[in-house]
Amino acid sequence: MKVDKRLFQALAQFWNLTYSCFPFGKVDLVPTIEEYMALLRCSRIQVDIIYSKVVNVPTFSRKLMNITGMSEQWVTARIKQKGDSRCIPWKNLIDLILVHPDTKKKIDIFALSIYGMVVFPKALGHIDEAVTDLFDQLDKRVTPVPVILAETFRTPNACRRAGEGRFIGYAQLLLAWLYSHFWKVDNVSYRVFSKSYSLLKEIVTTPRRDDISEEKWMVIFQNLQEEDIEWRALWLLPDEILYRCRDFDWVPLLGI
Repeated sequence: MKVDKRLFQALAQFWNLTYSCFPFGKVDLVPTIEEYMALLRCSRIQVDIIYSKVVNVPTFSRKLMNITGMSEQWVTARIKQKGDSRCIPWKNLIDLILVHPDTKKKIDIFALSIYGMVVFPKALGHIDEAVTDLFDQLDKRVTPVPVILAETFRTPNACRRAGEGRFIGYAQLLLAWLYSHFWKVDNVSYRVFSKSYSLLKEIVTTPRRDDISEEKWMVIFQNLQEEDIEWRALWLLPDEILYRCRDFDWVPLLGI
């Protein structure tokens, strides 16, 4: 999915540091765990355990050895220091993917690369140590959604405070969420029940203009009316976060 940089830069300027949300006119919006789980089709398993501190955490080298199936000497020789983080270059991993005899290890290494370069792209061209911490937990049935969402919140906060910076987080997912709330889409309520339906695949194949300037996006956001915004994404299935109050359906709850 192509990231519209001008749209993204305009969106970042609407991030509210105090309340951690995007205020558009009279409507405040923010991605939720439930929405990101629906977008990524993640099952609701052990939502909060991702932040629990594990006893006897393996070293970076040991985790890379477990994921890649390579020797300690191979791993140690390729670990680099990038700023305050230890990393392994993507080039070393792609070379390994091409020649690795174990098909499962090939897939694991490729998946680790996606997490490091698309979901959490901290060091350009490198896979950060923190990504291996998360990846090491995935086979234990731990969902990555809270971590993805936390990075999505933390980056605009840091960038707004500093007045500059690079977005570290799943930019494509944030834009997919944005499109679902602002631009009118076909009602997909009957399709979301299908296991084969993927909103992200649909968004990727939907043609969009990419010639709009950042200034024009700012004007669009500033002039949004309440009726232009869908506070509840049409593809979000009714769940425990959505309630009825007397005869009124879909009553928005206070706070995030």
